[in-house]
Parts: sequence; structure tokens; C-alpha cells
Amino acid sequence: MNKWSDKPYHSLDYMLRERFGEKVYKVTLNGGMSCPNRDGKLDHRGCIFCSAGGSGDFAADAALSITGQINAQISLLSAKRPIRKYIAYFQAYTNTYAPVTHLRHIFEEAIAHPDVAALSIGTRPDCLPEDVLALLFELNQIKPVWIELGLQTIHEETAAYIRRGYPLSCFEQAVQRLRARGIEVIVHTILGLPGEDPDKILQTMEYLNHMDIQGIKLQLLHVLEGTDLAADYRSQRFAVLERDAYIDLVIRCLEHLDPRIVIHRVTGDGPKELLIAPEWASRKREVLNLLHHRMKEEDAYQGKYFRR
Repeated sequence: MNKWSDKPYHSLDYMLRERFGEKVYKVTLNGGMSCPNRDGKLDHRGCIFCSAGGSGDFAADAALSITGQINAQISLLSAKRPIRKYIAYFQAYTNTYAPVTHLRHIFEEAIAHPDVAALSIGTRPDCLPEDVLALLFELNQIKPVWIELGLQTIHEETAAYIRRGYPLSCFEQAVQRLRARGIEVIVHTILGLPGEDPDKILQTMEYLNHMDIQGIKLQLLHVLEGTDLAADYRSQRFAVLERDAYIDLVIRCLEHLDPRIVIHRVTGDGPKELLIAPEWASRKREVLNLLHHRMKEEDAYQGKYFRR
């Protein structure tokens, strides 16, 4: 058995089993928030790749209470397999972009659920004021709190194209402020952004090796219906990655990253009704199987990832 159990890298599943003693599943929640890239504070259009659902297309129904959202998803998940612990994941839009009174209400409701083992909150580095940081620190004393920051890339030219809306220095300050309070940080990156070759992507990985982060998501660029990215794709301004090229790129990223960083995601599956390209991305299980098979059969990668 290799060091990382069933996957040849430091996977989220391995970390969760090690920390909580059993398999843990995520329930994706909608806190009813917006985003400064959508409400006019920064822009009205959102990030160029972001669907109308604010990256929360798989999140629960916002019309339900937080407890109702959690229980509805637990009911579906537990019908298929025995599960006892869950991560409450606030996914849709920017989940610290609201008055702290609202955040306290929804986060405390989630963290108080008896089946919730940890709280994970997706947000932007420029939406973490002092009162929100104080709340996160308080909640982190009750159960683990993880903050997921959407970085996507370190390259400012790409950041401007995707309308990220904040400089790299803002991300650095957010990480420092979160870590000073003992809060774990997970970083979202996108592989295959227009204008970024493998060398540029590996520069982002190398940069993150020197940041105090605990996890990373490697997300395949999806072209979704209704986004400005879709218009650029149809105008042939860029091409999406082919499956084999993407698998090779993920392996290079994993080989490059500090093995202590937990890998929370190595691909993704956009909503099938919105996905324009790449079509192969809808076969997520197939992609994962190919990735793991290739890593295990190539000695160059085994030498790094199977080391005890």
C-alpha cells in the first residue's frame, strides 16, 4: 500500500480519513449571497468563466434553510451508502460577501448540525474584512473552518482577462491574515486558461509552494453556456485542452507541488446542460481512472508519490 492509500498523491479523501477516522462527504450549500463582480461594486458581468449560478450549480436550494439544505443532501447521500460525517461547503457565489450578522446566522447553523465535521467556505480574498475574520476565528474553535480562495492564476494579464478583480498582493494578504488566525486555506486554480501554457501554469504551482496553504483544487477550464468565455470560444479566440494533454498537465502539477499540500480536486464536471467544451470533461470518473493509472504505471511519478 502506498503512502497516500488508494491515490498516488496526497488526496482529500486520504486527509479526511486520517483526520476524522472515516470517509467524509461534502454537502454543498447556498447562503443566498452575491459577488462584488456581479452586484456592481467591481463589475456586473462576473468572472468570464462563471455561470449564472456563481460556481454553485450543484449547490442546494437557497429557498431552504441551511439545516434544510444539509438534511436534504444527507438524505440523498446516505440512501446510497452509510455515512456519518459531512463537510458543510458554502459554494455558490462569494460566501463572506454579506453583513457579519447574516454570516454568523448561517455559519453557526451549519456548524451546529450534529453530522457536520467541518465548515468549508468559498470566497474571494478581497471579501474578508476584520469582523468576518473574527467570526471565522471564533467558529474555528468549535469545528475546523477552511477558507477556499479563488486565485485561478498568478499572472496578472490572465487575471485581467478573466475579470478576477483583485491583484495578487490581495491574495497574499488574505492568506497571511487567515493563517495568523489558524484557519486552513484551500486555493482554487484553473488549468487551461487562454494564454497560459504549461510553463505559466507551473509558475503558479511553484508560487503556491511558497505560500502557507493547506490545500489546492486543480480545476479544468470549462466553457459554459451563457458566459463571456463561451463567446470567445465560439469566436475561436482559444482552444480547450484535449483529455490526454490535460492528464499530462495535472501530473506535472502534482509532481511540482509540495506533497504536504492536500489535493482537493484534479478535474471537475460542469453541469451537463451548460457544458459546451471540452465534452470529455463530462466523463469525470473516466478521467480520474486514466490519471491514476498513468501515475501508477510511470516510475518517474512513483518515485515521488510512493515514497514513505
